[in-house]
Amino acid sequence: MIANLTVNLLAVVEKVESVQMSADVEKTSSEAVKGLKGIVAADSSICLVNGTEGKLLYRGYNIDDLAEHATFEEVSYLLLNGELPTANQLTEFQENLKQYRSIPTELIDALKKLPTMAPPMALLRTITSMAGVYDPDAESETPETRMQISIKLISQIPTFVAAIHRIRKGLEPVAPDPSLCHAGNFMYMINGEKPSEDATRAMDLILTLHAEHGLNASTFTGRVIIATLPDIYSAVTGAIGALKGKLHGGANTEVLKTLFEIGSVENIAPYVKKVRESKGKFMGFGHAVYLVEDPRAKHLKELSRRLGEETGEPKWYEISIEMEKLVYAEIKRDCNVDFYSASLQYYMGIPGDLFTCIFAASRIAGWCAHILEQLDGNKIIRPKANYIGYQERPYVSVSQR
Repeated sequence: MIANLTVNLLAVVEKVESVQMSADVEKTSSEAVKGLKGIVAADSSICLVNGTEGKLLYRGYNIDDLAEHATFEEVSYLLLNGELPTANQLTEFQENLKQYRSIPTELIDALKKLPTMAPPMALLRTITSMAGVYDPDAESETPETRMQISIKLISQIPTFVAAIHRIRKGLEPVAPDPSLCHAGNFMYMINGEKPSEDATRAMDLILTLHAEHGLNASTFTGRVIIATLPDIYSAVTGAIGALKGKLHGGANTEVLKTLFEIGSVENIAPYVKKVRESKGKFMGFGHAVYLVEDPRAKHLKELSRRLGEETGEPKWYEISIEMEKLVYAEIKRDCNVDFYSASLQYYMGIPGDLFTCIFAASRIAGWCAHILEQLDGNKIIRPKANYIGYQERPYVSVSQR
């Protein structure tokens, strides 16, 4: 009898705890979290972003190791497939990328008809959407075709970006060069001349460092869209739209504007003082995720120095170095990946308003990896809104309002 009472008592306790947990969940779920900060929205094996320790892993590989040893082609393969490629797999993947570099002439003609004064990201968003119309496999839902479309987009987004840049300058787009690696060909299509070894390395590093960063705004956008089961082009177009936003992809453009405004090392201290007194923001410092140094930032500094010397314009690097010291002394915040990418890309011949497009040409690898992961065991993403409007009220005829 005592045993039965004990069992019954435990059952009552468990029921009470279950009801209490349900109430806690209901209470929590009825409270909106602005920006979904801290909310876990998906299981993913693609990327670990540890902001407390300053650690970034792609499929388990530390970004420091990838930045030092891997190429963007290897990183793209890793993100899409979950493992680094063998030599044969890498060769096949590189050949696939080269095969898809050229884009239909109809897309070039369409770009030439769009307003050249439009923001480059608006042009990229538009031409990416149009590319889906010209791809006969766009609506295919087989895993094999979806992978091929992902590889195609990783290959073609740089072609779109380079064509946008040259057409806006009144120049003809440059056809891809199959003898060059992915990063080298990208630089060649932008500037119309084969890049130096350091410039190629710089582009490859920029693409690698920006390729993936967890469930950021544009990646989440892509996953939400693909979860409704449209084509991959639709999801990528939406991701580009999210990246276009001022709160997401344009920080390094603002850093370059700051460098131009400062102009010389002597003007840094007065600039820092002015920003502090006006309670302004130092672009390229601090990060929404990292509480310590952004693990990607340090990899761009040395290349900025070397390209500054190569171009004969070291002052932008010198301004960056001194500004990093002074700003850290003032606000105790490290610079992030955007800070040195500004001077580095400028040395590479890339104008500031094209920086976010370069970002897209890198992040396309991460977007496609997440899109494919979302499609594997997909469930439509449908969160609940916390309604804060009127309670039910009667309709009043227009004559009585």
